[in-house]
Amino acid sequence: MAATAITPLTLWTWLHDGEEIVVADARDGGPYSRSHILVAASIPVAQIEYLAPTLIPRLSTRVVIVDNGGETYAQSAAEILIANGYSNIHVLEGGNTAWEQAGYQLFAGSGIISKAFGELVEHELDTPRIDASTLKLWQEEQRKFVSVDSRPLAEYRTISLPNGSDCPGAELVLRVPALLEDESTPIVVNCAGRTRSIIGAQSLRNAGVRNPIYALKNGTMGWMLEGFEYVKGAHNMVPEPAGEDLLRAQRLASAVREQHGVRAISTQQLDEFLGDQERTTYIFDVRQSDAFERGHIPGSVYAPGGQLVQATDTYAAVRNARIVLVDEHMVQSVMTAHWLQQMGWDVFVLEDGMSRATETGARVGRVLNVGLREANGVYATDLQQEILSDTITVIDVGESYWYREGRIPGSYYAMRSQLATALARFTPNTRIVFCCSDGRTAPLAASDALKLGYTNVAWLRGGRGEWKKLGESFERIGEDTDSLVLTETDDMWYPPWARKEGVEEAIMQYLTWETGLLEPVSRETYLTFSLTGK
Repeated sequence: MAATAITPLTLWTWLHDGEEIVVADARDGGPYSRSHILVAASIPVAQIEYLAPTLIPRLSTRVVIVDNGGETYAQSAAEILIANGYSNIHVLEGGNTAWEQAGYQLFAGSGIISKAFGELVEHELDTPRIDASTLKLWQEEQRKFVSVDSRPLAEYRTISLPNGSDCPGAELVLRVPALLEDESTPIVVNCAGRTRSIIGAQSLRNAGVRNPIYALKNGTMGWMLEGFEYVKGAHNMVPEPAGEDLLRAQRLASAVREQHGVRAISTQQLDEFLGDQERTTYIFDVRQSDAFERGHIPGSVYAPGGQLVQATDTYAAVRNARIVLVDEHMVQSVMTAHWLQQMGWDVFVLEDGMSRATETGARVGRVLNVGLREANGVYATDLQQEILSDTITVIDVGESYWYREGRIPGSYYAMRSQLATALARFTPNTRIVFCCSDGRTAPLAASDALKLGYTNVAWLRGGRGEWKKLGESFERIGEDTDSLVLTETDDMWYPPWARKEGVEEAIMQYLTWETGLLEPVSRETYLTFSLTGK
């Protein structure tokens, strides 16, 4: 069985037919971020073995794979999927180049649909906003207000506002009301840029919180542009509520559920969904990671609600699929669902979902293993000893951003997609241990090395996180590259503040890009947003 080639016109027609479809861009994250089809999910061939089972769980789903044309990424991805049982695989003839030549649009950036939706929300619902200068004046005047950052904790730690606390987007209605002494206290919601600030502030408004509520205009980027001081390494999280505070949050969410017609299903109905061989059903647990690890439904995917709204294509690659959301209190799921359904998704919340939460710990997803060669996994303590004995070469194949921020001392970097070139400097019997951020890409790179004839290969279990648990240090590189960087670092999109130079210019370009998204996105006629009131 081989993939069939389709034309841009065929793909355009399929995008309008209402049936399930995945447009999978098989290139690395850097090229994807510079130019791609709007609804294309980033599923790089370098990560496809572990991304595909989660993003495309149903083997008969219609999948169209793209690259830039004249490249091998799409064909390689198609071969991997077909070998692992996917039965409806197509390749876009001529790739993105042919798509554009046919008169269709390409887009730069990531999470574009979600960001355009955020701009629509601000425009149509007139979400109140406050600029950085005014907020700074409030701080100097010691004015009483609540400042919450709607990003995940790891992102909040990179750069945050003075005296701001972290409260990821779907948690705002759950946690923020408990902070309010009365209805006169203003609430300011920020993120890195715009979307999560807008959606977060509007979530509180939609829930009926009566306090003055503002989105920080342009988020921490706008704050940085003004030259104001910011914080690195903050770890203040708004606590979970209990008692009457929890009941209040549930009442607020219940009102949103009723006003917006959010549909709820039982666990029996979920079983019926999962038994339907003609539709894809995603189960997303929209709580925080610690809650997920304490107990979750087998097969559910950790997808914190704010991020699910912010970057839906990162979690749900199948257009026109069903989405079922789960939490403990019917708060985060309802707040997430009411946004996703306005973005055009077929979404439900699960009643009594925790009765099925029989699995604990971080979920380990399925890996496409046909064609892989198994290498040994080593533990961080073993790696520690081998490094001390100076008998080992460590190659990091994870996200280059985190490699730059802190690598295992002496470790090389290589993109998996360019591994053959990177390994050429080493002899076939060199002792090589591959590592990455979380332990998912490293075994795949080790398999590649074995196929290339390298005989003494292993990978680090648990990734760099396990190294950190040993109390071992990391080293930062002073420049974008050094002698240990073996390939390009073009595996991902770099945020403006991660640039080594030209940060201010990059921030301004980003904000101009984001505020200009709605018009070109609205020209994609297969995509429909439907706001359902304040």
